[in-house]
Amino acid sequence: MVTEPLDPLDRLLAERACERLIIEFGRELDLGEPGSVADLFTPDGVWEWTAGDRRIQGRDALRAYFGSRPADRLSRRVLTNILVTLTSPATATSTSYFTTYRIDGHTDGIQPPRIPVQVGHYEDTFHKTDGLWLLHTRSTFLTFAGPTERLATPPPAGA
Repeated sequence: MVTEPLDPLDRLLAERACERLIIEFGRELDLGEPGSVADLFTPDGVWEWTAGDRRIQGRDALRAYFGSRPADRLSRRVLTNILVTLTSPATATSTSYFTTYRIDGHTDGIQPPRIPVQVGHYEDTFHKTDGLWLLHTRSTFLTFAGPTERLATPPPAGA
């Protein structure tokens, strides 16, 4: 918790800025340009999975990692239970839950419903630099996970 007094409006604005980063992360991966999530991080930002050895550090590495996702990936993330805690006027932490629906091989149209491929939570830290809130670290904790389904390739036209 913040040890020094913070104006309630400043606290609200800081919490909202951090919440927005969490939401923008999911939106860019699902509907935008995946590599652009790197811009939501500090220059030395880190994204890691706590199980395994996946740890990506720095904007260039983050841009390359997220930008390398398959072009035919269709995904939607549901982000909930976002709780941001200010730790100082320029730092914050958060916990948020996520559910990921994802398939590869998508070409067009609505897909039949599927079970989620991931359910878990993120633990984030944020830094305010030059008046702008950014993700500093994102740690991913998976509770449920499975493989990403690849849709069958449709036969060529006229075959």
